[in-house]
Parts: sequence; C-alpha cells; structure tokens
Amino acid sequence: MAFENLIGNDKIKDLLCKMIEQDKITHSYLFLGPSGVGKTLFAKEFAKMILCLSEKKGCGSCKSCLQFNENNQPDFIFIEPEDGTIKIEKIRQMQAKVLEKPIISSKKVYVIKDADTMTKEAQNCLLKTLEEPPAFITIILIGANESLFLNTIRSRCMKILFQKIENETLGQYLQQKHITENLTKERLVSFNGSIERAIKIEEKKEIYDEIEKIFSNIDNYTLLDVIGKLDCLYKNKDIIYDILDYITILFMKKAIHKTKYISYIETIEEVKKNLKLNSNYDMSIDKILYKIWEE
Repeated sequence: MAFENLIGNDKIKDLLCKMIEQDKITHSYLFLGPSGVGKTLFAKEFAKMILCLSEKKGCGSCKSCLQFNENNQPDFIFIEPEDGTIKIEKIRQMQAKVLEKPIISSKKVYVIKDADTMTKEAQNCLLKTLEEPPAFITIILIGANESLFLNTIRSRCMKILFQKIENETLGQYLQQKHITENLTKERLVSFNGSIERAIKIEEKKEIYDEIEKIFSNIDNYTLLDVIGKLDCLYKNKDIIYDILDYITILFMKKAIHKTKYISYIETIEEVKKNLKLNSNYDMSIDKILYKIWEE
C-alpha cells in the first residue's frame, strides 16, 4: 500500500493517491513544509507510483518498482545541493536530458531536494522547463522556505503544504521502531514534529539526559558548578541550536512557577541570533551561564 511506511500528513497521502487514481498528475509540484517531516520520502514514493508499470500504482513488483527500490530506475532523477546550493550548471545538466524520452516507464520524474537553495540564476534557468515541459515530465521541488522561491517558480507549481507530525504519532512511531524509550513530555516537545530532529536528538541521548538532569536542579548550583557541569555546551557546537531549543523547553516549564526563567529564555534567543551572526562561540555560551548565575 502506498505511503504505508510513512507517518503523518495523512491528507497529503490521500491527495497524492487520488491524483494517481484519477490520472491527474501535473507537470510540477512544490512540496513545502518544516524540515524533517518526510517531504523527500513522500516525493520519492509519489515518483515511484507515477513510474509504476502496473495498474495498481506503486505495486512494488514490476520492473520499474524493483529498479526504483534499488536506486536504479533510469526515469527517476534525484537532484540535491552541493556545498549548500544548487547552481545553474546543475539545472543546465538536467535540461540537457529533459527532452530525452523515458526508458522504462511512460513518464520521467525529477525530484529536486532543498530546491530553495537554488541560486536566482538556477531558478530562472529552471523556469524555461517549467514553462514548456515535455508531456512525459513531472518535476517535484522540495523546500522549507517558500519565500526563497521566485514568484514565477511558485506560480507554475502545484503547492503541497506539509505539517509537523503530531507529538503522539511521532512518539508512537519512535517507540515502535525502538529508536527511543520512556519519552518525557519535554523531550517529545523538543522534537518539534520532526522525525529527522527526533532521531538526531536520540542519537545524542546521553547529552540531553545530562542537560535535563542539570537544569532540573539549576537553582542549587554555584557558578562554578554550572560551568563545570555544562561543559557539554562548549563541546557540542554542531548541535548547539538543538540543545538551546531543548533548554528553552525546560525553562518554559519552570517559568510557569518562577518568572525569572523568562529572562533566561530571552537570553538564549538573543544568543542564538548572535551565533547566526558569527559571534564568538565560547563567549556566547558564557553569556547564558553568567545570566543564570546572576539571577
């Protein structure tokens, strides 16, 4: 059954399946929504159904489906960023092949992951294909930030809007897959409806467990205690935004009873903005810890 292994966004599953059943597939789609909710997996499953040779689309057993499962379907082309962007050369390479007829299926599907990283030149180049696509072509653009797409691109695509995965659904899935156990409410909220984020956090479970333990008793520590116990903040620069978001959730719970935690949250948000502006990392973490000590 189509999409059976994907969680969340059930309305989109129904919509895409109906398009296949009614043979109302458009030439271009724009899959928009938060990171980590499965947009790319949905796009691949949809592509597999479009390319399927059986009457029961997405059968899993025809030549197209078998090759798709082995990442060897010649009518499916997957494009993703290199060095953080998709440049015009990548789109030109795509256009050089776009007029070539399908090899196995009756259609060809192009999926462009993180299409919102396309340069303006790349988008303008893609526009030529979106304006006059071959009859057998379907293009699926995937992005998290709609504002980064040119209006001319957005107007030529059918928008599919993805939502965050509900906490209960996400929690059940993670436990069924044995990715996590004994989820706290705070940990579940920190996933922010993203399965990708949930898996990333659970891979660093020890760090988050220690942070939760420390911040549950933060009022009992001296400044030296705080700095010593929170050495992990200095050592985990690669996931610091996730860690700071998690600390914010812990403080929000405490802010219900003590308003001083509101100022902690404000400081964390200020530090996150400064870090994005390339502020000194260690000094930014110092600012959070000293704020806690002052209060």
